[in-house]
Amino acid sequence: MNYWLVKSEPFKYSWEKFNQDKRTFWDGVRNYQARNNLREMKEGDLVLFYHSNEGKEVVGIAKVVKEAYQDPTTDDTNWVVVDLSPVETLKKPVTLETIKADERLKDISLVRQGRLSVMGLKAAEFDRIIELGS
Repeated sequence: MNYWLVKSEPFKYSWEKFNQDKRTFWDGVRNYQARNNLREMKEGDLVLFYHSNEGKEVVGIAKVVKEAYQDPTTDDTNWVVVDLSPVETLKKPVTLETIKADERLKDISLVRQGRLSVMGLKAAEFDRIIELGS
């Protein structure tokens, strides 16, 4: 299994809306590295859901329920989406400030590549964030 983090601005698509929808395709990715990460996602992979800009915190866990396919919002074949569904809301959100202050998370992509919207995580990073949110 692989682990990921996706970012969404809460005013555009919040964790609460995602839970209401129960499933969504993850679209709007227009960065090649983020797109490549979407292509690497496999059904069953776990994904941390991060509120960017407002809040700046990990708020929940999702899972990949359908692997990469053509982004239906564009005719450009360079772009793909995956389908995600929510799994669990964290008991307490894990802020970017908390992540930056944690020695075990110092090399996480969220800190090193702050503008990347879809990123891979090491199992230990995923587990640590879950631990911090419990």
